[in-house]
Amino acid sequence: MSEETKDARPFVDIWTDGGCKPNPGPGGWGVLLFFKGKEKELWGGEAETTNNRMELTAAAEALEALTRPCMVRLHTDSEYLRNGITRWHEGWVRRKWRNAAGDPVANMDLWQRILDVSKKHDIEWLWVKGHSGDQNNERVDQLATRGREEL
Repeated sequence: MSEETKDARPFVDIWTDGGCKPNPGPGGWGVLLFFKGKEKELWGGEAETTNNRMELTAAAEALEALTRPCMVRLHTDSEYLRNGITRWHEGWVRRKWRNAAGDPVANMDLWQRILDVSKKHDIEWLWVKGHSGDQNNERVDQLATRGREEL
């Protein structure tokens, strides 16, 4: 059975990336979506931000671009994003958005944005090693650079 027929929801493969130069400083994010043999690129940037904020923004923008509930496989080279969404966020929510040290969670606005949009989808969060030759990871890195450069 194909991934698209396992569930009534469509299957979407997503790659995301974000970065700054310098960090903090001007940043960009990039997204690549694959759906039924078609692909779509998204990118953007912010004048004053951080690498982590751009990684989170890329994931939020990617998921918000989906117009209906989907089965998603989201690839990221950010361990911060993957660990935050798969391991840490439940503790943050339980502690009223405080980390283990009792401090406010960094980038809480973006984490909440991702968690909110994630409720609509069935998402598998996959980590890929950055700059290791993964063609789609390299493409989203280029889109993130474009987003930063087009500011």
